Amino acid sequence: MDLNLKGRRALVCGSTQGIGKAIALELSKLGASITLIARNENKLQEVLEELHLEEGQRHHYICVDFTNIERLKTVIDQYLIKENKVEILINNTGGPAGGPITEAAPESFEAAFRQHLICNQILAQAVIPFMKKAEYGRIINIISTSVKAPLKGLGVSNTVRGAVANWSKTMATELGSFGITVNNVLPGATMTARLTSIISNKAEKTGQSEEEVKKGMLSQIPANRFAEASEVANAAAFLASPAAGYINGINVPVDGGRTGCL
Repeated sequence: MDLNLKGRRALVCGSTQGIGKAIALELSKLGASITLIARNENKLQEVLEELHLEEGQRHHYICVDFTNIERLKTVIDQYLIKENKVEILINNTGGPAGGPITEAAPESFEAAFRQHLICNQILAQAVIPFMKKAEYGRIINIISTSVKAPLKGLGVSNTVRGAVANWSKTMATELGSFGITVNNVLPGATMTARLTSIISNKAEKTGQSEEEVKKGMLSQIPANRFAEASEVANAAAFLASPAAGYINGINVPVDGGRTGCL
């Protein structure tokens, strides 16, 4: 099975922590050169030092906040003028704040839509021309299992993630003939800062201890444990590889069997 990414360049969003960082590390292990994107420059520099260099890769980073769309357009255009190639795009952005959909402010939907779907569109449009020339492209969106079954208490996230999933499927049908695939990875409960925050908030709202909240969550997962970020990264890395060239337009849950539908 061909998993070799030597000579490829990957643009990895949200790559200073959690799933994004794990994906950047795994892709670099497979030989890809990585361009990290996030808003914290100190953390970007730290992760840059952790990336693998065994295949002679050249790693970079871009410091930008996805709340500033015009700035994102400017820096990504400047970067591509210098680098002029990206064959793997990992769209990964932190999820919107939790809460019932009936209590969500209209502005929260607009902000989430801009940070997720609009930023994805900007990045995809920027890199697709080179992917077409190379006849090799992988656009991988880290979303959520909520695109299959909405998650309780995540009203804004459920809505926006669904929009991204349909955006992705539409793009997959348009780009397949150019050797470009577009797929979604759907993490379940994964040991990241976001999961820790969700557990803490739920404990505070319900009066339960954090351990009780964890036990309740684990009772819904057949694997009886939370995922590690590296396990989600493994799925993304496979979809980025030559071996996955005929896999296009799908959702891949990485959730230990939690999602109750196919």
